[in-house]
Amino acid sequence: MTPTEESKLIYLDNAATSWPKPDKVYEFMTDFYRGCGVNPGRSGFDKAIEAGNILEDLRLRLTRFFGGDQAAPQRLCFGYNATDALNLIIQGTLSEGDHVVTTNLEHNSVIRPINHLVRDGGVEATYVPFDEHGFVDPEEIKKATKPNTRLVIVNHGSNVLGTIQPLAEIGKICREAEVLFAADISQTAGVVPIDMAHMHIDIVAFTGHKSLLGATGIGGLYVRPGVELKPTRSGGTGVRSAYPYHLDEYPYRLEFGTPNMVGVASLWAAQEWIKEQGGIEPIYEHEMKLAQRLLDGFNQIDGVITYCCDDLENHLSTLTVNVDGLEAGDVGIMLDVDFEIATRTGLHCAPLVHRQIGTESRHGGVRFAIGAFNTEQHIDRAIEAMTEIAKRAREMRQPV
Repeated sequence: MTPTEESKLIYLDNAATSWPKPDKVYEFMTDFYRGCGVNPGRSGFDKAIEAGNILEDLRLRLTRFFGGDQAAPQRLCFGYNATDALNLIIQGTLSEGDHVVTTNLEHNSVIRPINHLVRDGGVEATYVPFDEHGFVDPEEIKKATKPNTRLVIVNHGSNVLGTIQPLAEIGKICREAEVLFAADISQTAGVVPIDMAHMHIDIVAFTGHKSLLGATGIGGLYVRPGVELKPTRSGGTGVRSAYPYHLDEYPYRLEFGTPNMVGVASLWAAQEWIKEQGGIEPIYEHEMKLAQRLLDGFNQIDGVITYCCDDLENHLSTLTVNVDGLEAGDVGIMLDVDFEIATRTGLHCAPLVHRQIGTESRHGGVRFAIGAFNTEQHIDRAIEAMTEIAKRAREMRQPV
């Protein structure tokens, strides 16, 4: 799994965005936009129909990919990214007097919209902590629900700890309580199977630029039949233009204006590439083999602190660490400048995680996020770099 174009940079920031993309994605994006870069479905000429066919085919592919209702692919609605989709879910579900249950694992794309509704909209929220291993106990979700609980929303895979939450168990609790269950699958879509029906998920929010291997600026949500979100925007849809209000039917209910067709093309080609690899399982196995190699190496380094990864069962290939005696940001700079290794440092837009694991005071951690195109050589180089950085930190602490 190596791209044709080589780079000296060792890129280990795939939880932020996957890079590089498969060559197939780059090529199809360029060819599609050059040959068919028109507005889909707005006109009846051949190019517009061709663009519309790609868009609708991707709806069906992703509906199938997420285990949605294949008889209702129109409920797969595209937007900018997962943050955009999560805002549509949260604002389209909650009203004054409602209660929402979420977790300390969430990204700010969940935390901030909820906090705004708590402050300004009369909504009540409960944040459920995770255990010492980085997992949320479904029973704690159950205990947190109340008669006015309208929504439970959970991050499937932590962008800090890499832990994968038990969505099926949480979803079963929500379905029995007749509470809507939404899942943020930003980190898992493309490497971990998502089956909305089996997991009792009502709504998923996804982004295209991470493990789905598409471009930035494309994402969306799938809303299962029987669940309705109130639209919180309005605008052009390209159909029924004389109607004075935004349309109620899907996908127009939650899509506004011209879609990002370059992004659509990237996701369409990425679905082809994933299929050519034999599905997501070989990709996940490749990434986790490298993650275990990285964790084993870190565990041998005096002064490297790991979090919630005693083992990598139910885990993504994302590890967050620190070096004793150093700020996370300083470690990231050394990795970049001295070793040409790209990681992500700081609070990772997930401040509640860092508050709970005690890294908030040291300005977060250093995140290593492995992707489909990383190699054993990349991992070994990262271990060597962290060994050297930890050695420097020990020498700095020694009395003169």
